[in-house]
Parts: sequence; structure tokens; C-alpha cells
Amino acid sequence: MRKLLLLFIVLTTGLLFIVRLFYLQVYDTSATVLSESNAIKQQFEIPQRGRIYDRNGKLLVSNQPSYDLMAIPREIKPFDTLKLCTLLNIEKEQLVKQLNKARVFSPRHPSVIVPTMSQEEFAFLGEQMRKFEGFYIQKRSLRDYQIDFGANFLGFIQEVHQGIINKDPYYKMGDLIGRQGVEQQYEELLRGKKGIQYLQKDRFNRVIGPYKEGQLDVKPEEGKNIYLTIDSELQKYGELLMQGKRGGIVAIEPTTGEILALVAAPNYDPALMVGRARSENYTRLYNDSIAKPMFDRALLGEYAPGSPFKALTGLIALQEDAMSLQDRVYCNGGLPYGRGQIFGCHHHRSPLAMIDGIAQSCNAYFGTAYLKTLAKFDNVQEGMTAWEKHLKSFGLGDFMGYDLPIGRPGLIPTAKMYNRVYGYPERRWGAAATLSNSIGQGEVALTPMQMAHFTATIANKGWFYKPHILKKIQGVDTLPKQFEEKNFTTIEPKHFEPIIEGLHGVYTSGTAYNLRVPDIEICGKTGTAENYTKIDGVTTQLTDHSTFVAFAPKDDPKIAIAVFVENGYWGSRYGGRIASVMIEKYIKGEVTRKDLEEWVLTHTLEEEYAKPLSGKPFRINY
Repeated sequence: MRKLLLLFIVLTTGLLFIVRLFYLQVYDTSATVLSESNAIKQQFEIPQRGRIYDRNGKLLVSNQPSYDLMAIPREIKPFDTLKLCTLLNIEKEQLVKQLNKARVFSPRHPSVIVPTMSQEEFAFLGEQMRKFEGFYIQKRSLRDYQIDFGANFLGFIQEVHQGIINKDPYYKMGDLIGRQGVEQQYEELLRGKKGIQYLQKDRFNRVIGPYKEGQLDVKPEEGKNIYLTIDSELQKYGELLMQGKRGGIVAIEPTTGEILALVAAPNYDPALMVGRARSENYTRLYNDSIAKPMFDRALLGEYAPGSPFKALTGLIALQEDAMSLQDRVYCNGGLPYGRGQIFGCHHHRSPLAMIDGIAQSCNAYFGTAYLKTLAKFDNVQEGMTAWEKHLKSFGLGDFMGYDLPIGRPGLIPTAKMYNRVYGYPERRWGAAATLSNSIGQGEVALTPMQMAHFTATIANKGWFYKPHILKKIQGVDTLPKQFEEKNFTTIEPKHFEPIIEGLHGVYTSGTAYNLRVPDIEICGKTGTAENYTKIDGVTTQLTDHSTFVAFAPKDDPKIAIAVFVENGYWGSRYGGRIASVMIEKYIKGEVTRKDLEEWVLTHTLEEEYAKPLSGKPFRINY
């Protein structure tokens, strides 16, 4: 009986082994089993990345072929390192370093040894590959930029690092991933899906053909093509106008929230981020701590908006019934407040009501409107909270929800913030302590994107779509829901009419009178923002910034724009000129105000930007 039991156990165990082996060899074709098998080589096929077009169908970014030298460390046999280095035009130390890195990553899986070989290098090396066992060439596509501008919103692609691989198993060593701009924001759409090819190897570890005649192979899926809201001609023109200057331009289509132009200056040629020199170019651009070409001032620059903010101060005063359209304010060089202080203003006719107050950019008028607004409430804290609520309904003081991976929230000061600063309730503070907020100075800070956005919202008389840069996805009929949802401010539509009349008056009789464009009714607002920095530990006032916002045409807005030029003296000097010709360029397709265009193109601010280093004096009073 014991002999029979022992025989039964042996037979049963043997049968189980046979069944398991049969299952693994015949039925189990899972990717995990195949990738672990020594007799099967798993080779990924990288799909073509999706192309990028502008709003008019112009191709901005396509692909170009590139070749990577790959290696599977455990399959490498002794080879002539000097010859391989000569063929690749690299140093031996670099080759050894990459091979060691590949062994650490995985002895069994392929790693990139030399990325982005040119067509010539590939042709030269291809004939010699049989001499280097364990190495092979993998074809992939790199970006091919059809334009030499727009790097800040396009972004670039780079090789993944170990942190990304650990986080997302889709990526393998040597894969490329989108970084910055739309390349990063829409990475999953643009990258497509990898293909997998299983290759059968013989006992000498040589590939002898496809495994199971390729039945288990997965074909790659090309990335989706995407269409941006950007008008590439307007973008190119904006970057041309901003040469020799620093700042940002944002243009938005008010009725859709589509971003027409997103200019950051200085910028760089996106082609610098392609090829083997990418790392060197990136390091050089990133380490430029003075011009900061990789700092997107349109999205990341937080500045005092200056006088364009007065339009919002006026809207809030009307909504809270703190001022009427008939209320007039006297201005004799400023508004007296506090203990003998003067809230300064430039000289103009006086007194002024709301519409002329905007056209003439009167600080005294909007300082009065601000103080009366806060005084409508039981205490200044409640008044400040109401003021904050209105501004945040415009999307200010927070991240705006647009579809780009970077941004800053700006700052809309709050009662809590002032309570903390002044030590409330031990030390009380009054509205006069925050008076500079009324004219877009003080603690208020906005990005050029936020300035363009509130201008578009005024053009719409109180409603907006969130700004976005994606217009269409290949094969998809709808946009993400958040970009098709209409948002409303806390200001009633009726209050926008007089503000718009005031902004129109800026061009017809006010501070932008000399910037008028034939046959286009433009509404705008000049701005001069004070500019301070620390030099050798001392707070120093630099040359003021030039700010300008506008929209046109007045009764059927097609474009809203914000221009911010660092150290640009005053609003109409740089910002106003740039905004006017860009509006004309977009609406007419050409520029007739050649005098404005020529002045901007022939004037730079490089000398101004060098003053903190050169020691030359700054121009503060004009």
C-alpha cells in the first residue's frame, strides 16, 4: 500500500509539472511571461508624436527621424571600445559611464547609450553593428519645429529620469516626455501608445524571427494631432515687437476665452531643445539669471498692474452704490488723506466724474471711490472682504484654471492679511492704509494673463470663459468641460457700460489719444507701475514699468490684450504702442500705423536693464 501511495505521489507531481509546462509554453502568452523569458526578446516601437497646429491650421511642430544606440547589458560581448567611440564621435569615458548606468538600471532590459544620432551617424554605424553584439539601433522621432518662436507655450521633450519611471510604468529608460507648455500639458494625447514586438531567439541568443509569427505583437498608435488657439502670425509679430525688452503680452478672444498670443520676452528658438546639444543649450538658458529666457513672464510674472486696475475699482464702487456716474471729484495734483499726506496725481482738468476719470486716469477720483466703497460697511474689515470677493469673481488672486502647466495666482490683499500685518485688534488699521490698492499699486499683484483676462471680462460686460490654448483634438468633437462653461462676475452688467465708455475715452480724448488706429474703435487703459528692487541690500526705485490693456472693436470685441514691459517708463510709451499695432494686425491683417511700429522696433531697453549693474541713474519722474 505504501509503495502504491509513493507511486501515486510521484506520478501526480510529474503530471502537474507537465501540465504547468504545457500551459506556460502554449497558452500563457502574457506580456510579463514573455518579457521574462530568455528565449524571447521584447522590443518596443515608439509611435510618432502628435503634430501641433495653430488656430488656422498652420503646422507649428512636426517630427523628424532620429536614432538611438541601445544596449542590453547582459547580452554585450567583448568589443572594440575605441572603434565604437570613433564611429560615434564620443569619448571613451562617456561610453563607459552610459554602460555602467545601463547595468545599474537593468542587466536584462535595453537602455539608451547614445541618443539622437543623426541620419549620417546612423548610416555610418549601421554597416558595423554586427561587430558589436548586445547593441542595436532604435528609430524614434524628435520634434521638428517649423517656427523659431513660441517656445514658452510649446515646451519641449526630454529623456525621462528614474523618478518619472518609478511613478509611471509606461515609461522606460531612454523614453522621451513632454516638458513645459502644451508638450507637457497634453503629453498623454501627443505621445500615443507604444507598440511591442516579440522576437524569438535561438540557443546562441541570436534573433531568428518573430515569436509566434507576430500574432502577439501590438502595433503602435500615433499620438493625436492638436490644434492650438494661438494665431501664429500674431504671436510672431508680438515676439518681434518685444525684442530688446522684457515682459509679457497676452491676447484673448473675449467671446471664447481662446488665447490668441502668449508672448514672453526674452524668448528662445525652440529648436535649441532638439538633438544632442539640448542639454547644453538648456543649461545655458536656465543659468541666465539676468535675462531669464526660460521664465515665462506672461504666466509667472506677478506685477503691480497700475492704472488699468482703476476700471475694476470703478466697477466695484458702482456695484456697491458708493459712487454714482454724476459724482465729481476735485483733483489738484492729488487726493489729501491721512495726516497731511497727498495721494499724488498728474495734472489734468478738474473736477471729473467716472467716465472722464477713467479717460484722464485720475488717481484722486479712484482713491475716493475706493475709500467710499470700504466706508459703505460697518468696519474696514467687512469692506475689504467685499472688495476682495468682487475681484475674485473675475478669477483674480487665484490660479485661473487655464490649460498650461505653470502659473502664479497673483495677489488680491485680504482683511486677514492686513490684520496679520498690523497686529489687529491690538493695532487697528483704516482704509487709508491700503489706499494704493485703488490704482493697482500697494499689495495688488497680477500676471499679464490675469490682466488680459479681466480686460476680456469687461469687454463681455461681466462674463467669461476660462482662458485656454487648446482649440481642437484630432478625432474629438468637444473641449474639456471647464472651457465650455460660462462664468459670471458679481458685478451687474449695467455697470460695465459707463466703464467701457471711459475706456473708449482713453483713446478718443485721454492718455492714449495719439495711439488711435484708423477705422477701429479701441477701448483701453494706460498704466505706469512703480518698480522697486533691492540693490546691495537697499530698496531702490527703478524706472517704472509700462502697462496697457485694451480690447476692440468696442461694440463687438474680437481681441482683448494686456501688454507689460518691464522698465518701460509709462503706459503709452511702450505698452500702448505695442497693443495698438497688435490689435490692428489681428483685426485688419496689416498695420497702417507704421510710425508706432517703427518706433517700437527701433527702441530697446537693454541699457535700462543694465543700470543695476552699470550704476547709471534710473529715470523716475517724467
